[in-house]
Amino acid sequence: MSTQSTPATHLPWQPGTVPLMLAPMQGLTNHGLRSLFCDWVRPEVVFTEFIRVRPGSKRPLSEVDRDEASRHHQVIPLVVQLIGRDSEALVAAAVAAQELGAHHLNINLGCPYGRMTLGSAGGALLKDPVGLAERLTALRRVIRGSFSVKVRSGYDDPEQIFKLVVLFEECGVDYLVIHPRTVVQKYSGRADHRITARLVAATRLPVIANGDVTTAAEGLALLADSGAAGLMLGRGAIRDPLLFQRLRGLAPAEPARSERAAEIRYYISRLADNYRPIFRGDAQVLIKLKTVLAMLREDPDFSRPVRKMLRCHDLAAMLELLENLS
Repeated sequence: MSTQSTPATHLPWQPGTVPLMLAPMQGLTNHGLRSLFCDWVRPEVVFTEFIRVRPGSKRPLSEVDRDEASRHHQVIPLVVQLIGRDSEALVAAAVAAQELGAHHLNINLGCPYGRMTLGSAGGALLKDPVGLAERLTALRRVIRGSFSVKVRSGYDDPEQIFKLVVLFEECGVDYLVIHPRTVVQKYSGRADHRITARLVAATRLPVIANGDVTTAAEGLALLADSGAAGLMLGRGAIRDPLLFQRLRGLAPAEPARSERAAEIRYYISRLADNYRPIFRGDAQVLIKLKTVLAMLREDPDFSRPVRKMLRCHDLAAMLELLENLS
């Protein structure tokens, strides 16, 4: 194992801190939601939804993606995540994102639905390590700031990551985010963070642990057991934004029902305010709010009222139910 260390200046978090990151989640982590999280619960780092990079396109980033890539918070670093398979197009997209002010870029190597409309991408790239190395090397040449990967433990072999991490080091990756399921597992079973701990021990790169952290107790135990440099929070944070503050000891680890109700009321109402300038009309705002509310159905204390809100066909009616949540 190399003893070389990653320069702290390349990382999107402050040296000596344990970063808590908001995960990239398609259909959820648009700039309206990111802005709310940045102002309210202050993740150390936030990610865009993945930006599709299509081969052969004259414009590597769509207008919508250009807008997302340029929405930088004044304090909290934004990582622009790309997903694609064509090396030339990925390089062009990375250059374009940096021209829009992006300092930190990430490539998605974990999405289990990577075929989409652009051929094999996301987690499917793990099937071709040689081609993957070529893509990463090409990207590293043009990326001026931090360059990271978000990766599964393997395509169909959970031990593959221990070969891949050598590749990542050689290609100049600055840090990696590990979701310890295979691509073929998709989201079944539990994330195997024993792999995370072994990976931390096997590499000089900072490792960010991701997967199945829904409570402060789970997150703190994962940090302690794995030695990971930080955590990336996805579904757990969308359900409970104050999970960031609970992990820091700045909010109750197990909130009372009244506290949780107040959190949900604030969360969804502020999100509605943020969405109105972004999406056209109440119908679209309602649809986007429902993607977030759907994540809250698993809360045993609020499953019934949340399901009632999800059945609403009118934004005003849904917000009225929200206001009366207790």
